[in-house]
Amino acid sequence: MRGFPPVPTRWLAPQEAPGWVGPEEGAGSVAVIALPGHGLPAGALVLVRRSGERFTADERVFVRLFALWAGSAIAVARLYVEQAAITETLMAELLPPATPALDGVELAARYRPAGPGERVGGDFYDVYPVAGSGRESLVVLGDVAGKGLEAAVLTGRIRNTLRALLPLADDHQRMLELLNGVLLNDGDPTRYVTLVLASFQRRGPRVALRLTSAGHPAPLIMRNDGRVETVPAVGTLIGVLEDITSVTDAVLLEPGETCLLYSDGITEARGGPLGRELFGDERLCEQLRQCAGMPPEALAERVQMLASEWAGEGEHDDMAVVTISAPRAPGEEPPPAPGEEPPRAGGEEAP
Repeated sequence: MRGFPPVPTRWLAPQEAPGWVGPEEGAGSVAVIALPGHGLPAGALVLVRRSGERFTADERVFVRLFALWAGSAIAVARLYVEQAAITETLMAELLPPATPALDGVELAARYRPAGPGERVGGDFYDVYPVAGSGRESLVVLGDVAGKGLEAAVLTGRIRNTLRALLPLADDHQRMLELLNGVLLNDGDPTRYVTLVLASFQRRGPRVALRLTSAGHPAPLIMRNDGRVETVPAVGTLIGVLEDITSVTDAVLLEPGETCLLYSDGITEARGGPLGRELFGDERLCEQLRQCAGMPPEALAERVQMLASEWAGEGEHDDMAVVTISAPRAPGEEPPPAPGEEPPRAGGEEAP
């Protein structure tokens, strides 16, 4: 109750009460008590006793205490509503964005924070579409050190910095150098991030990619024949060393092929039969070989589901997945899954 002013109370004769209290007939005494709040009254408590009955001294003490408790509860509830509205507004800036619909490129994404009650964490992705032909759009997927709200705040800062650096998106190395300088200026070596940048544009029926990794798990390319290729994009994580290096690799996706970006929460999910085994890169690639030709939305959902099922009810890190696909021509059938026979001419299936 600290910080609340004394409770002002007026004990009135019925004829002195304002008209909105009620009719004078039948009233013996009236009390109007202000409910204290933060700076302003939270409301008023009006008590009316029947004719011939007046408030006793003990009742007056109880009424003042009740008004103090009620005013405190109402003020706290209002403050909670205001803070919840502010939190929701700020949270909207931190939540993963919806993937936009782009002409000639299919995108899908999934995100799962580490905690069951959390909505944001240290993993993030952003899509920066560019309208018009001959220009690249950009996808960024990153993993900030830490978990929970503190990691989410740093995530928001990094996303805003990258948004400001978009005019330099043609030069991945320069973008990473400038972001690295921003984090180093904080003077906190525990505030770092791994990133993968993917610039892409349509080239006829294909999709051309430029991929750059900064200490992040390597992107994977799912080919139509079931092969899963690891892009040898390597680089220094951001926010630790003054001098960073990175390598940008060019990849061409044929119609139906997909580039998969993911955070280490996928491959480092612990669980399985023994409970502490990593999901791992090999297991991920083996599962992806069975997903050739899968639609992007289904593929992103499948990857996250596999890691989540592997972890079971145990603890896991944040998980983020983004897929970039070159769409098939209308009516074009996906290739058969590895081990399946292709359909015969005339639509007959092989025995």
